[in-house]
Amino acid sequence: MFFESNSADETFAFGKKLGEAAKPGDIICLDGDLGVGKTVFTQGFAAGLDINDYVNSPTFTIVKEYEGRLPLYHFDVYRIGDPSEMEEIGYEEYFYGKGVTIIEWPELIEELIPEEAHWIRIKKDLEKGFDYRKIEY
Repeated sequence: MFFESNSADETFAFGKKLGEAAKPGDIICLDGDLGVGKTVFTQGFAAGLDINDYVNSPTFTIVKEYEGRLPLYHFDVYRIGDPSEMEEIGYEEYFYGKGVTIIEWPELIEELIPEEAHWIRIKKDLEKGFDYRKIEY
């Protein structure tokens, strides 16, 4: 399935809808190039979990935690050199905890991701406009 977004607001709203339906233990693998809207999607998802904090990409901290209806664990593993570094962070406590995990750049740690994880791919198509995104889920 896919959703077509024509603005950051629509991407946010779609993320919020999915966040409202999230359940404890959900893992969302968020795939897409730089600048495609992964953080906007995550901000919407967080809003759907009733998180009021400002959500930004945890590029330099690897993981950020937010409290809402369910805890949100937002990973950005772009700077992970080797999947074994995730063990130092204690990733299993997040992945198998009572919250929801969103992982940006999941292909870098694919061997650690459980089979039941949900993959969402966000793609640009400049022929359809600068703000157009196809969100496959």
